[in-house]
Amino acid sequence: MKTITDILPQKNNPTRCSVYLDNSFYCGLELETVMRARLKKGMGIEEEELDEIQLESERVRATDKALNFISKSAKTERQVRDYLCQKGYTQKTVDEVISKMGGYGFIDDENYADEYVKSLSGKKGKRLIFMELKKRGVSDDLASRAIDGASPEKEADGALALARKYVKNKPIDRDLKLKCYKHLLSKGFDYDVAKDAVDKLSEDEDY
Repeated sequence: MKTITDILPQKNNPTRCSVYLDNSFYCGLELETVMRARLKKGMGIEEEELDEIQLESERVRATDKALNFISKSAKTERQVRDYLCQKGYTQKTVDEVISKMGGYGFIDDENYADEYVKSLSGKKGKRLIFMELKKRGVSDDLASRAIDGASPEKEADGALALARKYVKNKPIDRDLKLKCYKHLLSKGFDYDVAKDAVDKLSEDEDY
């Protein structure tokens, strides 16, 4: 059994409290919940019991926060999970909310990956898009499948457009081509795609 060593109002939200067990932060609870459950400093309590108190009272609140979070823009499961954890919800509460939202199709990493690739294909290379998807919590498998579905022609056209923009109004020489090549690599384009784009600059009558 643990001991509630402190219950402190949260600075950014006075209607919520931070509950500490054995001098370590355990979870956040609504002040109303604390009062209804008669939680107080010095009280002994099992972690499972505190989890159930929070789960029962905050499931709806956590779901509302998650829905508000994804209403601004699509999010991956990990992004929503991290957001709720940062708000102080227990793992059990977060798991239930994620499960419900996934069941309703509000969280769909596969669709997120497909749309992310579509929106950035031609603006960034596949390598960079893959890394950004992984950073957002998309699995390697889903990220790879989404990228494999992207149009090679669109990526090539995008690389050429970025190359033209990079050398615009500049005399094209070997040094500039090398810098342009490195610039395309930094945008995540593969070596061959970057090289083809730079090679086509010489064929472009506008430069």
